[in-house]
Amino acid sequence: MKDHDTPGAGGTTAVTPVAGPGPGRTGLDQPRILGAAVRFIDENGLRELTMRRLGAYLDVEGMALYRYVPGREALLDGVVETVVDELFGDPDVHLEARAGWADYLRRLAHGLRRIALAHPEVFPLVATRPPAAPWIRPPLRSLRWIESMLTVMTSAGFSDEAAAAAYRAFSSFLLGHLLLEVSARGVEAGLDAVPTGDLSAYPILRRMEPHLARDGAAQDFEEALEALLDRVTLLLPPPRAVDLR
Repeated sequence: MKDHDTPGAGGTTAVTPVAGPGPGRTGLDQPRILGAAVRFIDENGLRELTMRRLGAYLDVEGMALYRYVPGREALLDGVVETVVDELFGDPDVHLEARAGWADYLRRLAHGLRRIALAHPEVFPLVATRPPAAPWIRPPLRSLRWIESMLTVMTSAGFSDEAAAAAYRAFSSFLLGHLLLEVSARGVEAGLDAVPTGDLSAYPILRRMEPHLARDGAAQDFEEALEALLDRVTLLLPPPRAVDLR
């Protein structure tokens, strides 16, 4: 796997595509079904996903899927796991800190953003699906990645309490920013759109509307991420004074 010095900032090319239906593909297994479910949601939206429609998408009877996936709820859990696991195929994201904890978190944040932008119709499911334990916070809801992050932070000198606080802050930052970003692309994310209405009585809003409507998501993400890392740095214990006597 090729290494990179800096994490990718905005594209989605590093995300490994999931498998979908294709000519000449025979037989069913759980990975193929889950990969097809991700592609179905990407193309049609989450509301359209049913076992019957997914079966038709795979050119099989919907009942045939139940041998591998017990039902729609298990299917949705599998979709979330499949999408989050794309981090393992992202060459810019590492399970260990190769250049310090801040670089590790930058890479992880950009990897999760690439997933959200590659699968905007799926990401609200990643964000809102009930986790297996109450302390697991989306969107980083993989036990292996949570273990990786906490290992990196504690190895860098953060106390257990500070590392847990950093995990909570990191998760909250990503969840809020990425949900807003995918909802701005027209994806249903549980955020009801508010009609703008007539701006004639609001001269400042009317004047500033072009600035407010500017797509600055990537820059906002970078600035907010750096501000978060600055705050996390404050959780580190102060360096010990060196006695030069």
